[in-house]
Amino acid sequence: MWQKLSLRARLNTLLALVMVLGLVVNIARLLLEAGPRVAAEDQSVIRLARGFVETSVSDLNDAPDPEARLDQIVAGLKQLRHVSIAREPHPAAGSAPAASASPSDPAEPRQVPEWFLSVIHPEQTTVRVPIAVNGRSLGSLVITSHPTDEIAEIWDGIVTQIGIGSAIALALFLITMTVVNRALEPIKSLADAMGSIEAGRYDTRVTPSGSPELAAICRKLNDLASVLQTTVEDKQRLAERVVSLQDVERKEIARDLHDEFGPYLFALRAHTTSLTRLADSPEPDLGALRRHIGAMFDQVNALQRFNRRVLERLRPVGLAELGLTDALEALLRLWRETYPGVVIQTSISPSLGARGETAELTIYRIIQEALTNVFRHARATEVDITIAPAAPRRTGTAETEAIMVSVRDNGAGLPADHKQGFGMLGMRERVLALGGTMTVASTNRGVTVEALVPCGLQPSPIFQPT
Repeated sequence: MWQKLSLRARLNTLLALVMVLGLVVNIARLLLEAGPRVAAEDQSVIRLARGFVETSVSDLNDAPDPEARLDQIVAGLKQLRHVSIAREPHPAAGSAPAASASPSDPAEPRQVPEWFLSVIHPEQTTVRVPIAVNGRSLGSLVITSHPTDEIAEIWDGIVTQIGIGSAIALALFLITMTVVNRALEPIKSLADAMGSIEAGRYDTRVTPSGSPELAAICRKLNDLASVLQTTVEDKQRLAERVVSLQDVERKEIARDLHDEFGPYLFALRAHTTSLTRLADSPEPDLGALRRHIGAMFDQVNALQRFNRRVLERLRPVGLAELGLTDALEALLRLWRETYPGVVIQTSISPSLGARGETAELTIYRIIQEALTNVFRHARATEVDITIAPAAPRRTGTAETEAIMVSVRDNGAGLPADHKQGFGMLGMRERVLALGGTMTVASTNRGVTVEALVPCGLQPSPIFQPT
């Protein structure tokens, strides 16, 4: 039951219980103090009445009629409260009625519940004061306590305490409940905002209000919504960019196939036709046959070279068979042969550990694209390539090993109005799809490309590397 209550209901219920408990404790305290209070009041009244009686009868020896004087004293003692005084004649004096003095309060006694009387357990106290005049006993004055008025006063105090305490507790409860409700009002706004964000409306924002803690939560939720909105927009842009890059790559491959394969295939078909015609002649021209066969051999070799270039663009040859280090050495060897005047230095850490096929392909493509840009635009004389382990990177709920790839050149740097081409954008998006980062820093002393590549991960479904 308690678990099903809302936070507001829990706080209000606890507040009500605390106030009721405080009122009950206060009333219980009054009940516990009532018995000793009545007993103390009873003893005090008896002592006071006894002293007053003893003082009043001290001059009976000088009275001409002690009996009459004693009756006057008893009648005068009616003014005392909470006690009654009666004259008890001496047994030897006969059966003459005894004068008495009862409490002077003529008002109707207030009604007190029986359970309250049973809790207090009031007892009447009776004290006899012997009266003797000139050695002759006139009997005794019996002093009897009557705590009823004191009990009624205590009961009235408890009733008043219940009424006033309940009114104060109710007022405090209403005030505190109002304050709690207003303090928790931002929670509803937070819940509504979370529902909107869950539904995909990442532009939802909530106004920070309420206590400092709730206001901080509101600001954190706004920051989270902003990050989610940016992430979703980046993901959409990434998907659009991937589709665009794939279209560009297909167009380039189609153009290369048309421009390269088409002429060679047409030439091969022409040579095949010529060979067929020569083969059908009664006396074939061997020289012409050799020329056609040689030309066809050259064209087939050209087609093989072009085919390797296309395959290299689609998938690095030897990466899976030889491994990352050997595949990079083969790539760098081609660049060194093409540009012998450029010094390419490499530093590949032997403790890279298990990298995964996707991470190795990403590292290879980063270096390939960076070197292409260096030799195409930088006019550099030195290039430093470093591949080393990096600190583990958190992706989602787990930490994965990562590799830092760095390519530095000593060229002229990038111009101020430089815009990244499709190749570098593709590399950046490939790294981002794995959960890594990539930066390009340019100065007048060269360009530095650094990429942090997580290992053992698969790229996003919208980005399948080639």
